[in-house]
Amino acid sequence: MSKMDGLRAMREARYEAAQKGAKAPAAKPKVPTAPAVAKAKQPTAEASGEELCGHKAISGRTCTREKGHAAKSHRYA
Repeated sequence: MSKMDGLRAMREARYEAAQKGAKAPAAKPKVPTAPAVAKAKQPTAEASGEELCGHKAISGRTCTREKGHAAKSHRYA
């Protein structure tokens, strides 16, 4: 389901609720978000017992490489 399909479904649900005379807004349809799907697919180093680097980016994300990695760049997730 695309973003526009989700918006259309919410708009139609609100319209139907208004037509029925409901006072409360319609419940949002459950749509998985991209970050939730990406987190579910990524294997974590914590599961294998390794410690993570933990370097924080400006955006607030943390480095997922092993602690003390030799790479010059960090891998954020």
